[in-house]
Amino acid sequence: MSVAEKISIFVFLLQGVCCRDFSISLPQTIEALSGSCVIIKCTFEIREIFDTDLTERARGLWFKDRDTMNDLLVFHSTDPKPDHFNGKITGKLHEKNCTTIFYNITSNHNGNFYFRIEGNGGLKWSYDKTISIGVIGSPPKPTVQLYVEQKEMQDQEEVLEGSSVSLRCSAETLCSSPPPTLTWSSTPRIPLSESSRLEELISDLNFTATHRQHRVTFTCTITYQLQDENKTAQDSITLHVQYSPKNTSVSVLPSSSVLEGSSVTLICRSDANPAVNYTWSRESEGQMEQLQTGDTLTFDRIDLKHRGWYHCTAQNQHGTQNSSVMLGIQYAPQISTSSCSARTDVTVCFCEADGNPSPELEWHLSGRPVTNSSNTFISEERLSSTGLRSSITLHQSLTHTSTLQCVGNNTHGNDEQLFHLVFITQKAPWFNIYSLLVGVAAGTSFMAILWVTTLLYKCIFRTHSGDKAGLIQTDGADSVDRRGEPFYANKVMMSSAEAPTLNHPEPLHYSTINFTNTNPESNNIRGISSLTTDYAVVQYCGQNIEDSKAKIRKVPSMPHGEDIYQVPHKAAAKAKQVQI
Repeated sequence: MSVAEKISIFVFLLQGVCCRDFSISLPQTIEALSGSCVIIKCTFEIREIFDTDLTERARGLWFKDRDTMNDLLVFHSTDPKPDHFNGKITGKLHEKNCTTIFYNITSNHNGNFYFRIEGNGGLKWSYDKTISIGVIGSPPKPTVQLYVEQKEMQDQEEVLEGSSVSLRCSAETLCSSPPPTLTWSSTPRIPLSESSRLEELISDLNFTATHRQHRVTFTCTITYQLQDENKTAQDSITLHVQYSPKNTSVSVLPSSSVLEGSSVTLICRSDANPAVNYTWSRESEGQMEQLQTGDTLTFDRIDLKHRGWYHCTAQNQHGTQNSSVMLGIQYAPQISTSSCSARTDVTVCFCEADGNPSPELEWHLSGRPVTNSSNTFISEERLSSTGLRSSITLHQSLTHTSTLQCVGNNTHGNDEQLFHLVFITQKAPWFNIYSLLVGVAAGTSFMAILWVTTLLYKCIFRTHSGDKAGLIQTDGADSVDRRGEPFYANKVMMSSAEAPTLNHPEPLHYSTINFTNTNPESNNIRGISSLTTDYAVVQYCGQNIEDSKAKIRKVPSMPHGEDIYQVPHKAAAKAKQVQI
């Protein structure tokens, strides 16, 4: 009920208390939807003297524009005419309620109307106050209001994510059968209750604000279902929500895998309110390296040092969010680690290559491709998305004069590594150690054998020197012993450097010859051919240079009674030569 209506009723009651007279309460204006109906809320008062004339048989009449009564009568409650408006008085006239409803509103319903009451006896009264009916083609628009945490807000004010939000849609209802309905966008219809049909229709939409509602327009629609068509009206509100960065992502132009040497641009995007600031960084040896700010990062000429993970950080006053992308560089294969080793009767070689796209590895032996066979075995191991390792096992018979080649290739080029198998085999660490040990052992053994052999030879030679070498008989004996046997003495071979002098007398040497065979077959001493076991002790007595004569003297006998002769140096020099 409007304020004007309440004031009219109050005045009417006040007049009735003081001095009751004819009066009526009507709205000044009212709207009616074309094709629908219109309800005129109406109450009246009469003078006291006519109270007994106001019975249930009282009649209500509506006139239009107050010209001539007969021509402008548009409604009679008890005597309707074909040219009258279709309607009825829903109030009870004997209770002074003249509320009336007109159906099937058309443009003819536009105008000013007044009410007349007729009862028994002399109760006949036309009220001066009129009501203006305006026919509209569309229903009035509802009103949508925003409430945050139960506080009314302006629709342009921003709401923080996580807040409790209520949207209220209200509409003044017009007469309609069936009654109008209110609906929200993406929500089911909200049916009207009986109490709201004749006054105001209200619908509340309650939810918790999220970033998904930012800049979302909520529309409330009122719908009138008429006979010929549905007529609607609506009101909208756009919600503004503040929130931290969401859905942060990095894209790469032209793509995340580019050819080495080309240009590439990284673009960072994030959904946030208010707008974010972007910061770029890169992983470098386990550390984050700050690069620059801004939503783009451009490399004019990309190379392998630029590959890796790039991170974009989006930040505003409500939070931060990161996004990463792996920047891959396409490049020709590069063979890195390669080696060979010899194992007994086989040689094993390894070859590692890196490239993007991932390369293929082939083995060539003496210029010809190698495949798995009885003498070769090839295996591969994927090291990473760009790295491949291949190994080949060759029988030793293939490695004597052959060269082995590892070839890596992809769509951008190739690389190769050449192995000289003989060289690689000699270079094998375990083989060098083995060869060294064997060589040392063999050399040591040979020297030991040679040394032992030499010692044995010398010992044997010295043991048999009296027989093997013997004494070479000269022209005659120097003297005879006490048994009449000849005695021979060899000449001493002496260099001039060894000749004794006066100041440096010759040291004394003794040499003893002891012939163990006391009964030789003859008196002559045989030479090398002699097989006797004789031995001798020769005592050599050196004298100084002044001894001009050789003297031979007998020395106490040796075992078996042999004589021992001491021969002075010069005497020995004069003797005929005997070689030992």
